[in-house]
Amino acid sequence: MEEQASRLKVLKTGDVTIVELTDRKILDEMIISQIGETLSDIIAESDGVRLVLDFTSVDHMSSSALSMLITLNKRARQSNGRLVLCNISPPIYEAFTITRLNEVFKTCADRSEAVAEASS
Repeated sequence: MEEQASRLKVLKTGDVTIVELTDRKILDEMIISQIGETLSDIIAESDGVRLVLDFTSVDHMSSSALSMLITLNKRARQSNGRLVLCNISPPIYEAFTITRLNEVFKTCADRSEAVAEASS
């Protein structure tokens, strides 16, 4: 659990849970699995979870990481929750645009905007 905790910083602001991804590169299957499990647990903890994922530190992501995000988004929606992404670097956002994931996810430029969006 220590390893997972070091990969994610979890904060609460009102009813919004903010998770900052701290790894620069999210490429390894084991790391993606650990992050996915931790985020799934956060979603499962409360019906209607409001979750912000902050990508400030992330420079690279694999397609498996994108797949994990799609699964998390579905889980959040199934539990009447909301998942908002913020601070996505231009190269990663380009991958979102190419794969049309920018139409699937709500993305915001910064954390405060994302928290406001998740709260609404």
